[in-house]
Amino acid sequence: MLQRKGPYFAHLPADQAPTASRQLEASGYAVLEDLLAPAAVQALAVELTALYQERPRDNRAGAARPAAEDEDFRYEAFNYSPLAQAAIGNETLLDVLTPLLGPDCHVIANTCWRNPAGASHGHGGGFWHIDSGPHVPRPPEVPWDDRIPYPVFAVGVHLLLKDCDLASGPTGVLPGSHRSGQAPPPDRLSDPALTFDGKEVVPLLGRAGDALLFVSDVWHRRMPCLEGDAGRFFLQAHYGRRDIAQRLRTTAQVNHVAPAARDRAVTQRQRQLIGLHEPLFYDG
Repeated sequence: MLQRKGPYFAHLPADQAPTASRQLEASGYAVLEDLLAPAAVQALAVELTALYQERPRDNRAGAARPAAEDEDFRYEAFNYSPLAQAAIGNETLLDVLTPLLGPDCHVIANTCWRNPAGASHGHGGGFWHIDSGPHVPRPPEVPWDDRIPYPVFAVGVHLLLKDCDLASGPTGVLPGSHRSGQAPPPDRLSDPALTFDGKEVVPLLGRAGDALLFVSDVWHRRMPCLEGDAGRFFLQAHYGRRDIAQRLRTTAQVNHVAPAARDRAVTQRQRQLIGLHEPLFYDG
């Protein structure tokens, strides 16, 4: 846990933080039930449904993602939805995130997801991955010293706009895996029975209005859909420390680069160096 003292971070005793903050730090996930009232959920769902009708898909992944799959997403939601902007600023949610990310944390990505029931493409992160990092990479044989609280740099939040049960392919997490310093094993990315340190996957189930939270480094994936899949509809927001750049739009759209400098950058590394990156997690 951390707090600001002047311009710097300082340690915050864990007993001064909410229970959900402590669970995120220790296990990598938490669930906040009934974060949004039913009327707020309904109004937000209506506004975001209209967003799908009013704005075309971004096609950020290009040929790497089929059009039907790309249709599931609408990026930078709070730029176009006042209710989304209000939802991501929910005070109860920020009270949980602030002891982990700091009082000046910000939203680095805000994407609406609408996975249709029984969709053939089955998109939704259906393989084990981490959203960024590992932020503290290290050899697998080097355990984390439990005397040091594990640092959290980014947290993903799913604000459910409809119920998500086991049949609908919920996000599954492997508790404690964010502390591993490792990405998921590449030979088991599609294995829903993957475990970490003897712990099995925990499916993040919830009702409309609940918020599902997970640390960016935790191993997670969309679990396979089962008979009775009703699809998923949620507003996703990623919160990061102030030092982490926003990814609401790609760097091709938003950057600090003058046209002449862009012209001089002819290799991929030269483009990266001046801040022009290919979309990946968060912005792609």
